[in-house]
Amino acid sequence: MPTAPRSTTPAPAPLPPAAPSLTERRKAETQLEIARAAAALFAERGSAVTADDIARSAGVALRTFYRYFRTKEDAVAPLLAVGVRQWLADLRRTAAEAEAAGRSVRDVLERAARQALTPSDERAAEALRWTRGLLRAMRDDPALRAVWHRVHHDSEEALIPVLAGLTDGGPAEVRLAAAAANTAMRVAVETWAAEGEGDGEGDGEGEAGDPAELVGRGMRALTAGLSGLDRRRTAERHA
Repeated sequence: MPTAPRSTTPAPAPLPPAAPSLTERRKAETQLEIARAAAALFAERGSAVTADDIARSAGVALRTFYRYFRTKEDAVAPLLAVGVRQWLADLRRTAAEAEAAGRSVRDVLERAARQALTPSDERAAEALRWTRGLLRAMRDDPALRAVWHRVHHDSEEALIPVLAGLTDGGPAEVRLAAAAANTAMRVAVETWAAEGEGDGEGDGEGEAGDPAELVGRGMRALTAGLSGLDRRRTAERHA
């Protein structure tokens, strides 16, 4: 089959993305501070929390709160999204490290998921505890559950292009892999959050007390039939 002639002149390297402006960085920092305050309050008080409570705890005016969020439940989304971005960053980094070692995409997925649910410092551990508190509060708050599921839907969509660049699987298999990986993460955190809920615990020993162990087991079970995850994307597919 004839193909179009290829230029021998190398294509120019793509420009790096522009750094966020100072205004954008301040906006993101304010949103995250409000999100942390909201998560802590929801974890402590449940659905009785008001937007005014969150604004006062975050040290902002109520009108500032509503400049960033439509509802009190929406305020937790930036904190949950930070975890998603960290997972994707871990996945890209683990994939780059694994390529030289010849590890499968399946192994890359599990390693990145475990890393994402293993706090590297106290701030990360605190964020995971806030997530646990939020999940416990969600049981009686449909609006808060809707935010959780929306974040996970966005996470699944963001995973698709990342996995498409790693695996030799077709579009359907890539989507299935993204759905399986995202579900394994969600179920692991939800199961960990529910453990010991009646007595306020949840950091006990054993698999149920360790979200990283839970996600590893779930990842292996849910991706077992996806043979494309055993093959890395070939150079020909990149061309």
